[in-house]
Amino acid sequence: MRSVWSTLASIAVLAGLVGYIYFVDSKSEPNAPATKEKVWGGTLSSTDMEEVQIKLAEGETATVQKTDNKWQLVEPAKAPADESEMTSITTSLASLEMQRVVDANAGDVKQYGLDPARIAVAFRSKGQKDVRRVEFGEKTPTGGDLYARIPGDKRVFLVSSFLESTFNKSPFALRDQAVLKIEREKTDSLELSEGATSIQLAKKGSDWTIVKPIAARADFAAVEGAMERLGSAQMVGITEAEATNLAKYGLDKPTATMTVGMGSSRATLTLGKTDNAVVFAKDASRPMVFTVAPTVKTDVFKSVSDLRRKELFDARAFNATHAEFKRGSETIVLDKSKGKDEKDVWKNGAGKDVDSMKADDLLSKITALRAMSFEDTPHASLKMPVLAVTIRFTDNKTETVTFGRSGADVFASREDEPGAAKVEGMGLDEALKALDAVK
Repeated sequence: MRSVWSTLASIAVLAGLVGYIYFVDSKSEPNAPATKEKVWGGTLSSTDMEEVQIKLAEGETATVQKTDNKWQLVEPAKAPADESEMTSITTSLASLEMQRVVDANAGDVKQYGLDPARIAVAFRSKGQKDVRRVEFGEKTPTGGDLYARIPGDKRVFLVSSFLESTFNKSPFALRDQAVLKIEREKTDSLELSEGATSIQLAKKGSDWTIVKPIAARADFAAVEGAMERLGSAQMVGITEAEATNLAKYGLDKPTATMTVGMGSSRATLTLGKTDNAVVFAKDASRPMVFTVAPTVKTDVFKSVSDLRRKELFDARAFNATHAEFKRGSETIVLDKSKGKDEKDVWKNGAGKDVDSMKADDLLSKITALRAMSFEDTPHASLKMPVLAVTIRFTDNKTETVTFGRSGADVFASREDEPGAAKVEGMGLDEALKALDAVK
């Protein structure tokens, strides 16, 4: 019996709580609209908006204006605005809806967090002199909605609470926080300097190469990844808008410098001292000193080995037209031509047909070999190679790779690159088996 009364009491308490929340959360007038209503009525286009002002209860006010279809922060400082943020704000303003009216004749609006308003937004559209305004207060007790009103209108209504994050923007949040302006389609060089270390890379067509400290092919994905990280790097904060004493931030003698070349133009980011888990930084084209996350450096700066291309061959089985395999005193030659049915046909040095599947398998295995690591100087085993491979491929390009073995270790070198690469021995063994199969 006691358990029954306990259950009934719990249900009564729950019902009371639900009723209280409903009362606080939905003090609707009898004639309140049952369906959502556009705040501005009619049709309002976000693309027509030319000026937006956001004022926060903390006192920060930002004014952004559109000029030549670009948003510019004009107060409290002049700077390019974040286009994606402005698109989100103007789109949300244009489509702003009342979920329902909670007080049709509000007197004291403090209870809603609207005196003063936590967020006040004003905007002006193209061809309009009058400014439209909307104010946002606290969230409802359930957190699902946000109290709002139009200044001069007695009604307090609800809007979706997610709009708080859309409009609650400081001047810094509204500005374009990119540390560098990089036009990715025009990039053709990258220079990284840290202390005595300097790495230079250049792009020709779609290929990246290392120019300094060695001449070697570069790993496209590694270089593009570093470029992407640098191009997407954001400021953590602005330290000084017009910095004159760079030594204070360690920027008179930068700890690291990153320069992107785009034809005749260059964009340079310098890094200085670390302070409270952020790094002082400067765009060479601006007087401003700002801070960035330490990961900007660690994500962009790579060792020469990390930036080198790991594939030993640029050629592939499908684009190879001629191959020579020198193994001891033996040389095996393969040439590709078109047969009567226009299919690719492989022949050996004597002009006899070779099983095309076996030839393709051999070339696939040999061109799939990759460097596991690099060494600055050629390994001694390469003086007496176990295999030397020369392949001619697209546009009559030719490349030669030599392989040496020392115990269980296999080393390789290209004639056009310094040092040596350490290669997985099993991969070479598989290639040698495939070579024996085409004899």
